[in-house]
Amino acid sequence: FFTGAVDGVVNGHVYQESNGPTDSYAAISQVDQLQSEPESIRKWREEQKERLDQLDANSRKQEEEWKEKAIKELEEWCARQDEKLQKTKASNRAAEEAFMNDAEDIFPGTEWERVARLCDFNPKSSKQAKDVSRMRSVLISLKQAALVR
Repeated sequence: FFTGAVDGVVNGHVYQESNGPTDSYAAISQVDQLQSEPESIRKWREEQKERLDQLDANSRKQEEEWKEKAIKELEEWCARQDEKLQKTKASNRAAEEAFMNDAEDIFPGTEWERVARLCDFNPKSSKQAKDVSRMRSVLISLKQAALVR
């Protein structure tokens, strides 16, 4: 019934002698407490803990500043984008209105002038990535040739 070492029997009860706790972890912690660490190590550990706490506080403060700055920059960017969008809408409306007014003034013989206004014949100012030189040369040759009716 009892598998441990029997150290003594008193009044029919089996007792096991022990100099301390029977749990090995408790025994180790008791030994650790008995062997107190030197004062210099304890002092270093406390200073290190204070330094780490200070660094953590600085880190949290800096993170909050970055978040505030990011929110402010995002709001400014959104405002600039909205302003840019409104300007683009206004210029597009004005361009559309001018185009519609131009479309009403269609007279025979003014076709090439209208094409020339709509096409950019300056190769240096072209913002397109595609090569449109052949199309440009075709339009110029058609403009110079007499219109056949």
